[in-house]
Amino acid sequence: MLRLYVYWQSLRLVGSVRFVETDLILGLAIAGATLGLVEGIKPGPLLTMVIRETLSGGLRAGLWTAAAPIFTDGPLVVFSLFAAAWIATNPSALLLITIAGAIFLAKMGYECFGLEPPDLDADSPPPTGSFFRGVITNLLNPNVYVFWFLIGGPLMAKHADEEILAPVAYAITFLVTIMLTKAAIAYFIHRASGKISPNAYRRLLALCGIVMIGFSLYYATEAYTLFQEI
Repeated sequence: MLRLYVYWQSLRLVGSVRFVETDLILGLAIAGATLGLVEGIKPGPLLTMVIRETLSGGLRAGLWTAAAPIFTDGPLVVFSLFAAAWIATNPSALLLITIAGAIFLAKMGYECFGLEPPDLDADSPPPTGSFFRGVITNLLNPNVYVFWFLIGGPLMAKHADEEILAPVAYAITFLVTIMLTKAAIAYFIHRASGKISPNAYRRLLALCGIVMIGFSLYYATEAYTLFQEI
């Protein structure tokens, strides 16, 4: 009887254990790394600033500028994680945000096919430190806010109830990848002395466009699924 009781209690204990959804965590980590790579390569105010700082202040200045997202995007990530649970319980809000995210991603992907390499002859920023310049540049970029509320938010909200570590993995891999990508560009510019092939850059942009349009189609299918559930 004692053995049966111990066996029964062990079954109850095993049944109460919460297993970590490793596949879900890995999936969102890959999604975060992919979007981080795309956003890191795409030309914009911060990438232009990274290139300028690398050319004017050397590799160290470029690397400090590339680290700006950890300060600017970090608070938005935290807010998105807290808001994820509320969004998950409001399917109508999640539907609208997902549709807006699909449109936004399609627009950014389409623009990749017509963008030119960053203009290094633009007006110089205020005479402050490289990291501070990168932070200010990113804080004044509206796409940073649009990204987390239209793209990052829905992705984290969808899986927050299933596995809380999955949104964390997505946010961390995105931030790390976008910083490493911009740092790699700074290193490449430093080594190449600013001589970059425009055709090679345009091919990278075209690849970014294809990836972003693919994410847009994924969001469109998710929106259709949510619409059927409402």
